[in-house]
Amino acid sequence: MCGYIPIVCTAPFPVAVCSYFLIGFGSAVSLAMNNVFCANLRDGTTILGAMHGSYGVGGTVAPLIATSLVSHAGALWSRYYLLTLGISLFNAVFSAWSFWGYEKEAADPHHESTTSASEGDGGAATATTTTGGQPGEPAAGSGTRQQLSAMFAAFRSRVVLLGALFIFAYQGAEVSISGWVISFLIATRDGDPSRVGYVTSGFWAGITLGRFALSPLGARLAGGERLFVYLATAGAAVFQLLVWLVPSVAGGAVSLAVVGLLLGPVYPCAAAVFARNLTRALQVSGLGVISAFGSSGGAVAPFTTGLLAQAAGTFVLHPIAVGLFGVMALTWYGQPSVRKRTE
Repeated sequence: MCGYIPIVCTAPFPVAVCSYFLIGFGSAVSLAMNNVFCANLRDGTTILGAMHGSYGVGGTVAPLIATSLVSHAGALWSRYYLLTLGISLFNAVFSAWSFWGYEKEAADPHHESTTSASEGDGGAATATTTTGGQPGEPAAGSGTRQQLSAMFAAFRSRVVLLGALFIFAYQGAEVSISGWVISFLIATRDGDPSRVGYVTSGFWAGITLGRFALSPLGARLAGGERLFVYLATAGAAVFQLLVWLVPSVAGGAVSLAVVGLLLGPVYPCAAAVFARNLTRALQVSGLGVISAFGSSGGAVAPFTTGLLAQAAGTFVLHPIAVGLFGVMALTWYGQPSVRKRTE
């Protein structure tokens, strides 16, 4: 909320930059905590799919509302952020009410020991410091020390490092495709600039639908989320090649929507596996690191694609995207296997 208030007041540009920093920081912390909470619920993968699908709905609807306010209602652009400020206020009040009497769940000793053994890197060794042999009960006066050790342990965890590379490649491919496919269709397929913009909308609609509809399948397959992510990534690579090779704007648009449909559930399924592979003490810091690397992938990959597109042509989008899908498959292979809780 503190970040939105200066923007609503149409603050000078330097203040707006600082405000967006606060918005991004708060969003990142909220995302990490929501991922941890949802992933530890009984049907965590499905709930994560609904959560991230709602993110996609907001990303689809918000630009339409902002455009309507500015172009039709004649409102000042900054007044749109009154809506986001109101939503943030609602979230703050509703979250406080929802979790007011929340009691932290005790750690699962079997899960903690299994996770530590599967990592084998000492990254989870600091996960629990107990008193009197009671699991999940921190020693007095050691809260800050435990939080710091958990943060440093996250950077030593194989789950976190491979997960960060996985989400870096995932969001890099996602943002690169949505940002550069229009340029490819215009330059290579002679697409109409006034119409091909809807191709990106189809891509994001596919992502949103995939998170709502396909995420539950990941938890119900015989191989679980691990197998589902392999299948979805391979399918996305195949349809991305079709966008490249089929000489038709309509065919490319349909293929791109399928790419979005297959990519959509990958993030919720991956977040569920990361949370399962991390001990409770490392989940917030570990998922925070993974989310931060993912955001940087969404900045680095499109920038690199743009540089190569200027030098060689917009077709470079497709080998870059397929290459990032390959990185996803390799880093996913390195994730340890941990038994899913059923109680």
